[in-house]
Amino acid sequence: MLVKEFLTLPPRSQKPRETGVSFVLDKGIGLREVEDLIASASDYIDLVKLGWGTGYITQNLRDKVALYQQAGIPVYLGGTLLELAILQNRFDEYRELVQSLGLTHVELSTGIIELSTKDKTHYIRELKRDFVVLSEVGSKSAQKVLPAYKWIECIQAELDAGAWKVICEGRESGTVGLFHTDGGVKSGVVDEIVNQIDPARLIFEAPQKAQQVWFIQKFGSDVNLGNIASAEVISLETLRLGLRGDTMPDFHDVKTWNFRAEAASTWTGPDPRPARGGSDAGANGSAR
Repeated sequence: MLVKEFLTLPPRSQKPRETGVSFVLDKGIGLREVEDLIASASDYIDLVKLGWGTGYITQNLRDKVALYQQAGIPVYLGGTLLELAILQNRFDEYRELVQSLGLTHVELSTGIIELSTKDKTHYIRELKRDFVVLSEVGSKSAQKVLPAYKWIECIQAELDAGAWKVICEGRESGTVGLFHTDGGVKSGVVDEIVNQIDPARLIFEAPQKAQQVWFIQKFGSDVNLGNIASAEVISLETLRLGLRGDTMPDFHDVKTWNFRAEAASTWTGPDPRPARGGSDAGANGSAR
C-alpha cells in the first residue's frame, strides 16, 4: 500500500487466503514481466497457473518458478499438461517433473480427454499424497454442455476424493463451461451448483470483466476467481473493494448519497446533505 489508508473498504483476509483467492493465468510472460507483476501486485495474487502446456516448453522455467516462489506465490502447471501426460501414459514422469520444480500444487482437469469419475478420483487420491490438488470440472468444448446435476455430482465426488478446491471451467476466453458462447453467465446452473456445494470450495474461472463483476455482486469480495490475466490483477482487486464504478454501489452507500443529492437539486431550502464539518455544521463549517 503506497498511500495512507483513509477509506472504509470491504474486509479482505491476508494471505494465505482460503476465500477471496485470485488465481492468475501466466500465458508465457517473461522474467522481467514477472518481476514487474510481483512488484506491483503480489499482495493480490494467491496462485499462478502456467497455462496449458507452457510450463513444458518455457526456456527459463526454473527461474520463473523461483521468482514466484520467492514472492510467496505458489505456482502450478496447467491441467492440459497433465491430461496429455495421462493420455501418453506418462503420469509418473509428470509427477517427477512437478516434484523436481518444487511445486506444491497440481491441477487435474478433463477439459479434453475423457476420464470416468472412478479414474479421475483415483488420480486425485494419488496426487494428494504429495500435493495440494485442484481439480477442474467442465469441458473446453462449447458443444459439450453439462447439466447442473452433472456439475454437482462431479464436483462433490472430486471434493470427497481430496481436492482442495474444484475449478469451474470457463477457459481463457470465458465462452465455455459456466458461460454461454457470448460470455454470459449460466446463472441458473451456478445457482443450482451453489445450492448444493459451498462456493468457498469452488473457483470460478472468470477472465472477462463483466463475469468478474457478476460473481462479485452475487457472492461478495471473497468469491474465488480464476483465469485472471496477469495484466488484470489490480483491476480485479479494485472490483473486489468497490474502487471501480462497476461495484462501488455494491460496497458503498452510493444510493443514500445520490438520493440526498437528488433531493437537494429540487429543494429550495438548505442543502439536506451533511456538511463536511459534521451534521450540525453549516456550509462554511460553523454551527447553525
